[in-house]
Amino acid sequence: MATQTVARMGMALAAALVVSACATGRGRLDAGEKLTIYRAAAGAPVGSFPYHGSITGWTPLGDGAIALWTGPSRAWLLDLDGPCPDIDFSPVIAVTSSEGGRVMARFDKVLASGHGSMQIPCRIREIRPLDTRQIKAAEKAARDDQGASSGT
Repeated sequence: MATQTVARMGMALAAALVVSACATGRGRLDAGEKLTIYRAAAGAPVGSFPYHGSITGWTPLGDGAIALWTGPSRAWLLDLDGPCPDIDFSPVIAVTSSEGGRVMARFDKVLASGHGSMQIPCRIREIRPLDTRQIKAAEKAARDDQGASSGT
């Protein structure tokens, strides 16, 4: 009797995990899809942007780009010189800023927290302003398309 109860509980747990795994993948965009959306919402390259030491958010876009928020609707697409190790998994990032409180392309760096307390500097190759409203609309549309194609 106890063996049957344990077996039923195990099957129920396994079924819950499968449902949870399926639900987790639904509505999520991978880094490549996000990068495509962000590039489409990016303006022309700029040489620098004002930075006063406050990052309000950031989104890794693969190992060679990030979106960096410096305000609720102010964001920048930063293309990096080559792959930036740990950028996808870093819990914290920082950016250097040149004199005058500006982050400059080809000069400043994104600092991704690596293993332990080591920060890995990744030079910023290009800076493009982002249209955050366009990003939100495109991400919503992409998630809706994923939901429709998965039958939900």
